[in-house]
Amino acid sequence: MEPVYLTKLISQSNGWLSTRQATIAENIANANTPGFKAKDVEPFVSVIDKTRLAMTATHGNHMGTNTDMPEASKVRKSDSWLVTHSGNSVSIEQELVKTGEVARAHSLNASVAKSFHRMYLASVK
Repeated sequence: MEPVYLTKLISQSNGWLSTRQATIAENIANANTPGFKAKDVEPFVSVIDKTRLAMTATHGNHMGTNTDMPEASKVRKSDSWLVTHSGNSVSIEQELVKTGEVARAHSLNASVAKSFHRMYLASVK
């Protein structure tokens, strides 16, 4: 049996979410600053792709593909930052959407960690 790195992955994801939230807060704080360019952090998928963690399936059907869902490579987000006459590219609406994404991801991380912790405790009994 191979070691499980779920807690490390959750910790890395929470660190990334913290950095993204700080970047979003900086964008919102500078929403009226002339010439300020909105920033975002590198997607977490790219960060994980640089590590040597790999998903493994213990059974052939565990990680099968669902034909009803579109492939992730086909779904793209468009960055439609509007630049105002002052040169500022911060969109409060887009920053609030990003904040919601961060909150949902953090909640998911907490739920997964809690479920995994319960599983650990149940296996010890």
